[in-house]
Amino acid sequence: MSNITVRQAVFSDLEALSQLFNQYRVFQGKDSDLPAAAAFLQARFDHGESVVFLASEGVAPVGFAQLYPTYSSTALARVFILNDLFVHESGRRKGTGSQLLLAVESHAWSHGAARVTLNVDIGNTAGQALYEAQGWSRDAQFFMYHRFPASS
Repeated sequence: MSNITVRQAVFSDLEALSQLFNQYRVFQGKDSDLPAAAAFLQARFDHGESVVFLASEGVAPVGFAQLYPTYSSTALARVFILNDLFVHESGRRKGTGSQLLLAVESHAWSHGAARVTLNVDIGNTAGQALYEAQGWSRDAQFFMYHRFPASS
């Protein structure tokens, strides 16, 4: 049986989170940049712009989830965007992702959220299977669109 625990991260977790966050970005196809990852997370902590949950196996950090709070005008309620969820290889197949999702949901519902929303890469079938197994449903009502700034 694994010894996975999940708790809300605090500023003193920044170094461990930065390592995981950098690995997550590499997993997402970005170049490794630990200083930039640390600076990004520190800014989120400094300004209270996200909520981060840290999963550990014993004392070793093995995963994280990062939520961004926003609001739904039509639901007249808070909404959370689960923007980042990552489990290091050493924490996979141990229920780490499921425990992170439970922590995310518990936090959201305790703050009166109408929903938690996430996007998952079309090719990330393992992530899709996890979300669906945990009761998340694929949106059948809306398409997602993006607008990016013009390149210089």
